[in-house]
Amino acid sequence: MNARLQTTAFTLIELLVVIAIIGVLASLLLPTLSKAQEAGRSTACLGNLRQIGIALQLYTQDNNNRLPEMRDRLFETNGVSSGDSQATIDVVLTNHLGSSQVLKCPSDFRRVYEQTRSSYSWNSLLNGQDAEHLRVFGIDFDPHRIPLVFDKEAFHAAHGAKRGVNYLYADGHIKNLLAIEGTK
Repeated sequence: MNARLQTTAFTLIELLVVIAIIGVLASLLLPTLSKAQEAGRSTACLGNLRQIGIALQLYTQDNNNRLPEMRDRLFETNGVSSGDSQATIDVVLTNHLGSSQVLKCPSDFRRVYEQTRSSYSWNSLLNGQDAEHLRVFGIDFDPHRIPLVFDKEAFHAAHGAKRGVNYLYADGHIKNLLAIEGTK
């Protein structure tokens, strides 16, 4: 009867092998989880750009179909690059955005937002232009080919070096890759 009540137990080697296998599986899953987390932040960033696009549409409706005149704050001095110190995206669109947190990209780990009050840059070549007739350097552009607002840095480089920046185009669509004719 004692032979039947014999207990079985794992040896130390078997436990170490199981722990090693769990460790290998966890190390295989971590990059996937990291990419999924960055994909979520990138999607939230696209949502922010969509809200900025709506704010710009509201602004142009209130201002005779004219785009705003804005400048970006510089990183080093937290000053404005040129012109009126109040003509920054966080000030000009404040009545149309709802919350200034829309101007913060969730992937902005370098604290660009804290330094400049926006993780996004404005295409100042379009300052004050008619929203339906955009010209840059004397060239007419279709609204679906010219970006209005974009990430100040490649916040989403985890998607690939060429896909690190999100862009809001003048027609309202959003991409995270700037495609220019004639480039690869």
